Amino acid sequence: MGPDITVVVEDKAWLRVLPKAAALAEAAAIAALKSEGWGRRRVAIDVTLLADKAQRVLNRDWRGKDKPTNVLSFPMESPEVKVPRGRPRQLGDMTLARETMVREAREQGKTLEAHFVHLITHGTLHLLGYDHMTSREAKVMEAKEIKLLVKAGYGDPYADTDSTKLRAALK
Repeated sequence: MGPDITVVVEDKAWLRVLPKAAALAEAAAIAALKSEGWGRRRVAIDVTLLADKAQRVLNRDWRGKDKPTNVLSFPMESPEVKVPRGRPRQLGDMTLARETMVREAREQGKTLEAHFVHLITHGTLHLLGYDHMTSREAKVMEAKEIKLLVKAGYGDPYADTDSTKLRAALK
């Protein structure tokens, strides 16, 4: 038993832009879960790959921001909630916007793969209860992201970028 990561590709252009997106999402989410001690637990995460238009609607309806955003996380059963024996904990859902991700990767001089893995890692940490609303929270979350991405061979996602712009993009 272990994590169950389901990836749904609603925007088929994802298959052209990043053909390995489903496998990358699963690997990145599982790595983040393992780093937090959730690697052997029965947990479920659903990842949906969208176009900006659909992500904009979600961002508007759930966060009051009428614009697309790179990744949204929708936590469901937090790590503290008890779940019935034999049923996986539904950690939540995550959505990613293709056009925004592609634009950000280009602006930040990153590969699509590296930026995608960063966003999945970021979203998974949100589902585990991490946030970046305060400077202290951001430092903790970013340190975890950096450690995971460096370990996976992608490098520090905050290095050689305008970190203020990157942090703003992840809010």
